[in-house]
Amino acid sequence: MILVLLPHSDYDPTESSVPWQYLHRAGIEVRFATPTGAVAHADPRLVEQGFGPLNPLLMTRKPDLESYRAMLSDPHFQHPMAYADVDPTQFAGLLDADAAKRIALHFFKAGKPIASVCHGPLLFARTLDPETGRSVLYGRKVTGLLSVTMELAAWMITAPWLGRYYRTYPQTVEAEIKATLASPGDFIAGPPALLRDSASRPERGFTVRDGNLLTARWPGDCHRLAAEWLRMLKEAPTS
Repeated sequence: MILVLLPHSDYDPTESSVPWQYLHRAGIEVRFATPTGAVAHADPRLVEQGFGPLNPLLMTRKPDLESYRAMLSDPHFQHPMAYADVDPTQFAGLLDADAAKRIALHFFKAGKPIASVCHGPLLFARTLDPETGRSVLYGRKVTGLLSVTMELAAWMITAPWLGRYYRTYPQTVEAEIKATLASPGDFIAGPPALLRDSASRPERGFTVRDGNLLTARWPGDCHRLAAEWLRMLKEAPTS
């Protein structure tokens, strides 16, 4: 059984619904958790409102929106657990979109498969291993939302009418993650060309695997992330 952690709201639908779809089709049980146990819906601008002339660049693609709408009908999505009520020992793997440190620490220490994308690895950067006093990412190789070509670029092109919509945190995701690593070079940016992957072209995506941790940069990597994570789950020992 797999645990998918979601924030209160306003997340990118691709990042959770595409992996959910791969797991669902493989017959793997999925449960959801949110901060308070309330149903968490994706960013309405990515689902319905759009970005006007920038829709081809920023809007969620139709096949991935269909995956999201299918996920909405999952009874477990409609009745999520609260983070505080999660017993992480009951789950074989973790998909993080933005979650709780207690849960994340368990999966790292237990060596269970973990997948995270975009802003998600920030949770791990902020989760300290009590044995070392360092982030659980220390000594790992990882990727996440890129500063210049993704986070800052999206902010600059939308700022004239959306303001700080794409400036979620005081510093960029990449900068905060790098500060917790053994070396800044352990943050892997991937190829410069940002090609969106798909179910038929997962090789266009980019992921970084380090042991039980699989990370990706943005929604355009999610089909590859989902396919590779599914393989990790199938290969993982059962207990």
